[in-house]
Amino acid sequence: MRHSFWATVSVAALLTIPASASHAASEVNIYSYRQPFLIEPLLEAFQKETGIRANLIFAKQGLETRIEAEGENSPADLLLSTDVGRLEAAKQQGIAQPVPSDILKANIPARYRDADDQWFGLTTRARVVYASKERVEQNSITYEDLADPKWKGRICTRSGQHDYTIGLIASMIVHHGEAEARTWLEGLKANLARRPTGDDRAQVKAVYAGECDLALGNTYYMGKMQTNDKEPEQKEWAASVRILFPNTEGRGTHVNISGMLLAKHAPNRDNAIKLMEFLSSAEAQQIYAEGNFEYPVLDGVEPSDIVKSWGVFTPDSVALSKIADARKTASELVDIVDFDAGAN
Repeated sequence: MRHSFWATVSVAALLTIPASASHAASEVNIYSYRQPFLIEPLLEAFQKETGIRANLIFAKQGLETRIEAEGENSPADLLLSTDVGRLEAAKQQGIAQPVPSDILKANIPARYRDADDQWFGLTTRARVVYASKERVEQNSITYEDLADPKWKGRICTRSGQHDYTIGLIASMIVHHGEAEARTWLEGLKANLARRPTGDDRAQVKAVYAGECDLALGNTYYMGKMQTNDKEPEQKEWAASVRILFPNTEGRGTHVNISGMLLAKHAPNRDNAIKLMEFLSSAEAQQIYAEGNFEYPVLDGVEPSDIVKSWGVFTPDSVALSKIADARKTASELVDIVDFDAGAN
């Protein structure tokens, strides 16, 4: 017997988008690493259009393990994730199934979806350099430049083992090979102003405080800081830096995705596929991009005005599946060079 969805809930947050009585039996169950406030507007729009009730549970970690442990009795239909590495790992765990959808293939560029149709990107974010407006004059940079000794003691970043950092290192492996990527990582480590610590916003705060002049971070954090009325000091942090899109005049800036996959034992498979297709639609892409300051994957859907204000960039065209394949090696390099110890 399949477990009750409600009996399985023991995570940080739960949201149910109510349905009318006539549609009460039509539902879809979502396990999400994306925060409820980001997802709720999308699910409300989906409910309004289809009458399908959306049940959402949110957690910061462990959802893949949960789905695997639940096995054939899992109530999960859909997994929403924040990183291609997590999506690829879920595929390798065997908890996903392919979705042969012409709509998804039409809406989502090939480089942002799995070649076996087991995961699909929804939005992109760029891994950029936040540069001090006071202490950095140049208006362009490459990732390779970050290993230049002129930046010694001037760079801040989060842990080398964080998903976002691993993705960037993996992209360097794809473009330059393992040996050259290791040399680059050693150079970047030598230029660190402090041991890698904190999240992306903490790196911008460090630039504001004068601890470093450059910081690595995702684009959407700028939007979160610029609009943070609850903690207005973050607006000051954001105002102290400008975004540089590395390699945009060459091979392109590294991007990652938020994305989704269909759970292997999805009890509401058809409803889940309808939701996946809806999330790739122009309506949902606009809601998603506006709500989290990310870039839509669907061509023709514009990012928000705040996102546009950061400038235009060229995204790296390499398939994210290739970067996902290099993540294990990237993680090994982080340990080999003892990156999280900081500069000697």
